[in-house]
Amino acid sequence: MSSVAKNVEMSYWVDRLGVSLSPDRSELEMLELNELKMVDLLPEMLLMIRSVVAKQTFCFRREPIKIIENGVSISFQNIIHSPSTPQVQPHVRIVPLHVATELTFPKAVNIQQVTILVSLDYLKSFIGKAHRTFDYLFNNDKTLWIEEFMSPEIAAIANEIAKFSCGEPLSDAFYRLKSLELLFHLFKNLSARTQVTHQQLTKYELESIYRVRDQLANYMDRPFLQEELVKISGMNVIKLRKLFTQVFGMGMYPYYQRLRMQEAGRLLRDELLSVSETGYRLGFSNLSYFGRLFESHFGSKPKKWMQLHKPTSSGSKKQYDT
Repeated sequence: MSSVAKNVEMSYWVDRLGVSLSPDRSELEMLELNELKMVDLLPEMLLMIRSVVAKQTFCFRREPIKIIENGVSISFQNIIHSPSTPQVQPHVRIVPLHVATELTFPKAVNIQQVTILVSLDYLKSFIGKAHRTFDYLFNNDKTLWIEEFMSPEIAAIANEIAKFSCGEPLSDAFYRLKSLELLFHLFKNLSARTQVTHQQLTKYELESIYRVRDQLANYMDRPFLQEELVKISGMNVIKLRKLFTQVFGMGMYPYYQRLRMQEAGRLLRDELLSVSETGYRLGFSNLSYFGRLFESHFGSKPKKWMQLHKPTSSGSKKQYDT
């Protein structure tokens, strides 16, 4: 698809989804659209595969999406590893369609995603009796925001979807099947989250939680200081712990360690640092402890993991997230 055709396609779906843009649609001009595929599986699902890079940092307010009544957006972000272009951490984000959302596109950052807009009734039917475990997602009276780490299974399926051609025979059947596979693995992972009583989040609370998350992500080489995070959040420690766990599925310290291990995998694989260089870069003075933590996260010791994840002849590399 040519760049002009991609922009026409994007403009069509922007209108159909009810996304609010400025009158001159300057937001679309600020995006370099590398890839766009829209798969219409309505009324149950709508699938969007896209890769964009913003020419400059900007944000806009996405109004409630009404193309699916009573649904959620499940976005698998940064599914394809690209060492040549800066990316944010791979993750899965679940947001209700009935609420407005602030979307931010950082300058020169490659955003690659597979997004499923899905009806909650269809989702509940798919999950079956297990849907009771996820009642917090099906309560439309609450404005929830869930973020989950990208597992290897999810990354592999999302990449299959991204690479598949719409022109292939039975393409709708393929996309529906793979979307359901994604949902299966996602909800399997969600079922292992730390259980908390979910409550509605205000915009201020959500912003506070992400300030804390960003602090953890930006200073992985520093000691974990809960008092500092409490101050940044503007909340008391009990509320911060509860809301952080609600959004990210684990406490702040386990999340911090998981981020460090993801970064360790990236440093070993992409920057080809030694195990000791990687450990010291991430603030570990005890390399034995670093090795044990890495093994508990990835299932193998750092040196063995490096051998398994060497660049292939084509330059592609395996996903390292767990």
